[in-house]
Amino acid sequence: MKNTSKMPSVNGTIHIAPSILSADLCQLGQEVARVTQAGADWLHIDIMDGHFVPNLSFGPALVRSLRKFTDLPLDVHLMVTNPLHFIEPFAKAGADLLTVHVESNDDTLQALKAIHALGVKTGVSIKPDTAPSVLTPLMEYIDLVLVMSVYPGFGGQAFLDSAPAQIKAVRQLINTSGKQIWLEVDGGINAQTAPVAIAAGADALVAGNAIFSSADPALALKQIKQETPKI
Repeated sequence: MKNTSKMPSVNGTIHIAPSILSADLCQLGQEVARVTQAGADWLHIDIMDGHFVPNLSFGPALVRSLRKFTDLPLDVHLMVTNPLHFIEPFAKAGADLLTVHVESNDDTLQALKAIHALGVKTGVSIKPDTAPSVLTPLMEYIDLVLVMSVYPGFGGQAFLDSAPAQIKAVRQLINTSGKQIWLEVDGGINAQTAPVAIAAGADALVAGNAIFSSADPALALKQIKQETPKI
């Protein structure tokens, strides 16, 4: 299938993806409009099944609604036990990138091939305790690696001290592969930790609580972007 994803190629600029997990869902349209106007590059959508992580979040219907409302790329993070069950519904709903976890029960390579066949960009995520080396045999099939800088499942956690070393290790794998692969970091990102993640090798950052729990989400996003120079 022809690739229809809106996700850009790696271009030397840090991209910011506000996570709607922390948004006010009663005013989601307004929240998205505000962060879009403030310079958001993508929207990050955490999908949780209550099994892979002890929390429930959204379904394809929300992605479908967002797709009608915004032209921003939709960065969908599948924190689910069996991603093969979720790939087609979310792709058809309008996801531009689907990220699966290597720690899920399904075969990661099979999942990546299924995502690609639907014309969607492919992402792989690793938890803080997962060795980055597990990504090596998958690099040919990956458009983005998502490094979790907190333990997945809940928003508002603090950036882990161990995260920079994990990010650096993934950056080395990407560089060695010779491919143009996004390195995205998710968890505890704010104006103080964004430069740390970037210095370690990140070129895309997910920020939820720091933006949407702020009194002025647009200003909070702009403050994070001020700390994200070109790389």
